[in-house]
Amino acid sequence: MASVLRPSLRLRSAARLPVARSLSTTAHLRAGEKPYFPNEPSAPKVTTAIPGPNNKAATAELDKVFDVRSINMLTDYTKSTGNYISDLDGNLLLDVYAQIASIPVGYNNPHLQKVATSPEMTSSLINRPALGNFPSHNWAEVLNTGMLKVAPKGMNQVFTAMSGSDANETAYKAAFMYHRQLQRGGPEVDFTEEELLSTMKNQSPGSPQLSIMSFKSGFHGRLFGSLSTTRSKAIHKLDIPAFDWPQATFPQLKYPLEEHAQENAQEEKRALEEVERIIKEFHNPVAAVVVEPIQSEGGDNHASPAFFRGLREVTKRNNVLLIVDEVQTGVGATGKFWAHEHWDLPTPPDMVTFSKKAQTAGYYFGNPALRPNKPYRQFNTWMGDPSRALIFRGIIEEIERLNLVENTASTGLYLYAGLERLAKQYPEHLQNLRGKGQGTFIAWDTPKRDQFVATAKSVGVNIGGSGPNAVRLRPMLVFQKHHADILLESIEKIIKKL
Repeated sequence: MASVLRPSLRLRSAARLPVARSLSTTAHLRAGEKPYFPNEPSAPKVTTAIPGPNNKAATAELDKVFDVRSINMLTDYTKSTGNYISDLDGNLLLDVYAQIASIPVGYNNPHLQKVATSPEMTSSLINRPALGNFPSHNWAEVLNTGMLKVAPKGMNQVFTAMSGSDANETAYKAAFMYHRQLQRGGPEVDFTEEELLSTMKNQSPGSPQLSIMSFKSGFHGRLFGSLSTTRSKAIHKLDIPAFDWPQATFPQLKYPLEEHAQENAQEEKRALEEVERIIKEFHNPVAAVVVEPIQSEGGDNHASPAFFRGLREVTKRNNVLLIVDEVQTGVGATGKFWAHEHWDLPTPPDMVTFSKKAQTAGYYFGNPALRPNKPYRQFNTWMGDPSRALIFRGIIEEIERLNLVENTASTGLYLYAGLERLAKQYPEHLQNLRGKGQGTFIAWDTPKRDQFVATAKSVGVNIGGSGPNAVRLRPMLVFQKHHADILLESIEKIIKKL
């Protein structure tokens, strides 16, 4: 166990090193830029060691009632603004981690504050409905003007959920029910007495031995069912019983992409052949394949649009559903509202799951046969939360008003070009740079990753890692080119401190 925990212990120790008292960086808006937050700080401010005395004291108090071992930093949200996160000691950090990719339009966004204080929100909060039984009179209107307004192409229905893990698990349930419905001959064919009796004993045929295929290094959540498709870190899964479900190898691309085009094409071809072989041969029939557009927790692993088009073709040919997990990549992060829009698929995925930047969760679908043939089969008390759906609607309004998807695409290209320059200058610290043309969803490998992430706070940046060696950028959609200038300068300062 000590070897599993050692990296986080190193990170925590490094975070307590002496830090610079202040930064001289001044943010200058670039030509044509208009700040989204006029009251946003012009630059990071670091005045104490991080964690400072107030943060240490508050963490010790919290530790009496709550497990603090995974804490990054205690945050003063009343003093956090736009792209800047504040701790309890007056330090302001440029936040390019954004609550693990979950803050879309900045801390204390004024429009979301109006949404949060509206009469509609008040009613939703104090009368939280059990949506499956008692939805509010305007629930269809909330969905149609919010999350369904941005539904992926080919999808016109949504099942709302409480978290990304929950969204994936309910999508898996839908896939299993659809698979068995086809085997029976259609939704009108009722269950047999044997199925009804055997499922109460967790036995076949009522509880069939079916599976969901995922990919090595993939991450799809930490709940009981989703864990069986999560393959990124052992610590997520240890001691938890798992389903007998298969995994395929995600393509391992070489960088720079343009220098390894032929090798990478062969790698993706091999991976697709493995997927089809597993579908045909695995002893527990595969009902669906779940895949991330970019494997986030597993190390920011990419594949080409051609690979995903091939995956769609393989799943269609074998009557297997394709679930695209857009929990982390969705809602504008890659310069498209949905990352799978980059792929130019011949037919849409069967389901697309979402959460994080949406501030709510669920899965989209278009095929009406993915609705269970009877009520209460896809059901729980809350089935999501209307208050979070209202926030998502407000987020969508803000994204549209400020053209934030376009901003993320252009800022991402600008930031990537700056990182390419740094990679040439410091090749030992910025390796396998990836994410070009994917908005600000950018990452690179570094041999001193844990030290890099910890040292970042000392120069005024909150940043995250993924996989064993990757530094990942997850800025908000309101991250602009002048923020990129600060980040690029800060990265160079970090490197010089390592």
